Amino acid sequence: MYQLPLDLHRIEAPSLENFVVGRNGEVLAQMRLLREGATPAGAALIYLWGEPGCGKSHLLQALAGAAALLGPDAPAAAFSIDALEASTGTAIVAIDDCDRLDPERQERAFQLINHARSRPKTTVVAAGAQPPLALALRDDLRTRLGSGLVYRLQLLGDDEKAAVLNRVAAERGVAISSDVVPWLIAHTSRDIRALLRLFDALDRHAFESRRAITLPLLRELEAAGALIKSG
Repeated sequence: MYQLPLDLHRIEAPSLENFVVGRNGEVLAQMRLLREGATPAGAALIYLWGEPGCGKSHLLQALAGAAALLGPDAPAAAFSIDALEASTGTAIVAIDDCDRLDPERQERAFQLINHARSRPKTTVVAAGAQPPLALALRDDLRTRLGSGLVYRLQLLGDDEKAAVLNRVAAERGVAISSDVVPWLIAHTSRDIRALLRLFDALDRHAFESRRAITLPLLRELEAAGALIKSG
């Protein structure tokens, strides 16, 4: 079976520059201020929430780096006050998927947030699937997560996704028929980064096979099992 080659090595690491902003301009502006060392007005903690695919993890990784990201899959020992004490100057503590933290990590996250609050140049940026008070966590941690700035990240609408894909095609000088982008959005992934990876693979496949990116080509690839629907 032919498989459309998705070259994962070509995927850019999450950054604030490649975040697809949509209706999340205020959040992105706040993240840029944090990166520049500014302390958020009136809060040492920022909590981001929203549906899967809205960009929460992207922003946290852009700020802290994937290796430094805390969350349910990070070692419990990584939630370390000692590591925070060793930092100098501005520090960002990033905790992802707060809704999936186990009891031990909840306790450690609570202590870490409390300690970070006592440091004037430290900001905690946390994220979860629900607003703070709706999280199935211990009460004191829920309260802490809701004590700072809380932003809901909005998913891109289909029109916004289409605009991004059409802009990328235009920037690359790739001619695509008008029915390609709506078909991709309806039949493959709803996530913009997955769509961009798929478009990149389609672009290379079309170039190598000397074919245009058209709806008949997409249907051929779908029939061959080369397009994977990822939700």
